[in-house]
Amino acid sequence: MTETNKNLKSASNTRELKRLARTWHALTPQEALATLQSRESGLSREEVVTLRARFGANTLPEEKSRTLFDRFLAQLNSMLIYVLLGSAAITAVLGHAIDTAVILAVVILNAVFGVLQEGRAERALDAIRAMISPTASVLRDATRQSVPASDLVPGDILLIEAGDRIAADARLISARGLRIDEAPLTGESVPVDKRPQADLPDADLAERASMAYSGTLVTQGQGTGVVVATGAATQIGRITTMMSSIAETTTPLIRQMDAFARQLSFAILALSGATLAFAIMVRGYTLDDAFLAVVGMAVAAIPEGLPAVMTITLAIGVERMSKRNAIVRRLPAVETLGSVSVICTDKTGTLTRNEMTARHVATATGVYDVEGGGYAPVGAVLNRRAVIRCGENPDTAFDALITIAVLCNDARLVAEPAQANEVQAQQWSVAGDPMEGALLALAAKAGCNIADLQTAATRLDVIPFDAAHRFMATLHNAADLPAIPATVEDSQNMHRVLLLKGAPEQVLALCSSVLSKGTITSVNGEIWQQTIATLAAKGERALAFAFKPISAETGSINVADADGGLVLAGIVGFIDPPRQEAKAAIAEARTAGITTKMITGDHALTAKAIASDLGIDTTAGVASGHDIASLDTQQLKTVANRTNVFARTAPEHKLRLVEALQSEGAIIAMTGDGVNDAPALKTADVGVAMGRKGTEAAKEASQMVLADDNFASIVEAVKEGRTVYDNLTKVIAWTLPTSFGETFVVMLAILGGFVLPVTPVQILWINMVTAVALGLILAFEPPEADVMRRPPRPPGQSLLTPLLVWQVLFVSALFVAGAFGMFWWARQRGLDIAQARTIVVNTIVVFEIFYLFAVRYLRGGSMSLKGIQGTPAVLIGVGTIVALQVAFTYLPIFQTLFDTRAVALADGLAIIGLGVLLLLILEVEKRFRQKIMDRPASAP
Repeated sequence: MTETNKNLKSASNTRELKRLARTWHALTPQEALATLQSRESGLSREEVVTLRARFGANTLPEEKSRTLFDRFLAQLNSMLIYVLLGSAAITAVLGHAIDTAVILAVVILNAVFGVLQEGRAERALDAIRAMISPTASVLRDATRQSVPASDLVPGDILLIEAGDRIAADARLISARGLRIDEAPLTGESVPVDKRPQADLPDADLAERASMAYSGTLVTQGQGTGVVVATGAATQIGRITTMMSSIAETTTPLIRQMDAFARQLSFAILALSGATLAFAIMVRGYTLDDAFLAVVGMAVAAIPEGLPAVMTITLAIGVERMSKRNAIVRRLPAVETLGSVSVICTDKTGTLTRNEMTARHVATATGVYDVEGGGYAPVGAVLNRRAVIRCGENPDTAFDALITIAVLCNDARLVAEPAQANEVQAQQWSVAGDPMEGALLALAAKAGCNIADLQTAATRLDVIPFDAAHRFMATLHNAADLPAIPATVEDSQNMHRVLLLKGAPEQVLALCSSVLSKGTITSVNGEIWQQTIATLAAKGERALAFAFKPISAETGSINVADADGGLVLAGIVGFIDPPRQEAKAAIAEARTAGITTKMITGDHALTAKAIASDLGIDTTAGVASGHDIASLDTQQLKTVANRTNVFARTAPEHKLRLVEALQSEGAIIAMTGDGVNDAPALKTADVGVAMGRKGTEAAKEASQMVLADDNFASIVEAVKEGRTVYDNLTKVIAWTLPTSFGETFVVMLAILGGFVLPVTPVQILWINMVTAVALGLILAFEPPEADVMRRPPRPPGQSLLTPLLVWQVLFVSALFVAGAFGMFWWARQRGLDIAQARTIVVNTIVVFEIFYLFAVRYLRGGSMSLKGIQGTPAVLIGVGTIVALQVAFTYLPIFQTLFDTRAVALADGLAIIGLGVLLLLILEVEKRFRQKIMDRPASAP
């Protein structure tokens, strides 16, 4: 034994085993057993107790959950909430208990919603823990035992059979026909063939054929393995650890709103303090009078209804997305989708259908194209555009291949009933190996009666597929196989035939001849190697098909019977077909300035072929997980930005890629369906899980779930996200001028020593009633025409762009001018202070209504029939506000509460006329502003 192996044998603690975690696959079974001081007969009871004390239970670590009260308090730790609480305190000082209650209700509702959304990370970890098998079969004291999975320890001998879910990471000792579905862990679209032989030390996770990983499912065969990692040391445990260390991503909206709230709070405090000092020291106000006046100004400056309207706007976006099969689990993710600049997507089941399909059939005569996708027996086999059917084709090799494909096959196709009793309307799936299911679909497309052939050609014996010999073979009577030509003289036609399918390189090595145009000739290995390479270049997996007549006395077969002398029938190329709707979605995303990057655990050639077919740019080539692991942070940033296809990736590779792209300022949407995607889904700005085929771990780690697993739904969600942001911008552009206009009215009155044109309670009416109702209308606005023809909004762009700041100041000035002008006009005509203030309040509300029509279109004109008519929401909202304002002005109870008076008809018409003038001024200003907004750098 080498010095290295001696060191391995001395490993006896958790740290050493974790250090070896990356090398178990490169050890021989004997070396693995020696390292763990175990043996094929299993550990003794005493050894299990000792190891259990050393390594602990085979369970994933659980974090201590915060209490409900802690989560509730955490929702209050926001500057925006502080602004609302300050607003509540101010209204309480003013003695307006109802207003205080309303504001506090907004705070509490927001906090409750946050608590309900809290804990997704904990549920994600719970979903991963649920993947671990509850029990396991082991050898201990040379006796087979069934034990709880949590009792497994490193060194246990794990017994593996079809249908088992692997309970711990294990190094295989033996394997017979063993195949394991590792799709949730690696993204591999078909079950992986397993064998005990050592792999290369640098083999990627998906290429470690000597390993069985915790949480994966055994689909076929049996084997034994020695447990090498339990609990947090397993591959799934590493994913859990990664997810535990990932903080919740803060969305651009939350970041910008927090920054805006801080800026607004400091501005209000500074302005209020300066105004208070000026009022006392310059204008001679008493402290009480000055304080009440400044409080009124602060109340005007705080847009109390804005958080509620923004939340409702996001909620409306959620509802719209749900109708497009995009289920949003976290409200701010709606807006974040509108900022997405890169979509990092898994391949299997996301861009592809996760259904193996035979795409090409190659015989000595030529290559056949196969139509259709998935397991549905719908489509045709074509040769030079001519439809080919079994029994009607002069190419006997094709018929022979189809016969082998049907009989050397253990799968079956399953059709779900359809309302319309038609094959096209049914959903088809496969029971068994996906590639074998694809072969049955191929046979059906070729016109083969599968049931009749399987009934007529009785299987006499079988050699199951095994990773060691890499083929499957069956034995049949030649008389039952008219499509298989005889190669020996047998007048009674009673010889038997061995049918075989397997890995092309292995099968070619066993073939000495080939069936061509009804005759059997010598095989040209070089030509067939070129055929295999051509299929591989197209991203297709290949299976070769051959047969061998054998003696009539043969009643059973073994591997030696297939060792040479076979006749090659042909090769079939398989592909997991791309979703056609995904291709269109990627093109639309490109138009919207969004880059699509494929990150998959599949082979590089397959990934590149699928990416090219979908329209993803592959000019920079394909980067592998091994490449990613070898790059430093700066190099990875360069590769991540330049490359669009990544193959053979492990969970940590996906996580590094997302983090590298984010560090360069990209807003990332990460799609996926496997547990291997969960860490990256949680890290991404928007994690998007597949609803049908996605694991619970992926769903719980994501912010959005696609109910139909349709990649195209992501683009629709992006469109809705951009619309939501547009509408939020409209809400802000509409809300701030009304609040600031009122603020400046009060402030200028204090600075100028004038009577306040509006009272604090009237300001609250405007802010909490009319402002909320009118602002809410903008949440229902449909997408603007160019919403998907603009580049993504720059992630660092402030919520308050220079143009928006200008618009707010300009409109605020118009509001101030209108309010003071109408107040002065009313007082000049001898109206009392209460009547003048009522006119001012109605002027502000009318200005709000006309400004609403102006702000509905950020980029287009409002002076059109469509703009004037408005949406149903606009008409309902404006009608409601008019009714409320009539009540505010004329009903005695409101006159008492708000100190208002009835407004004369002439005054009302003057107010409306002033509103029309406001709209005209805003339209002229918009024309000039549009020229600036059309510049690419300023596109929102």
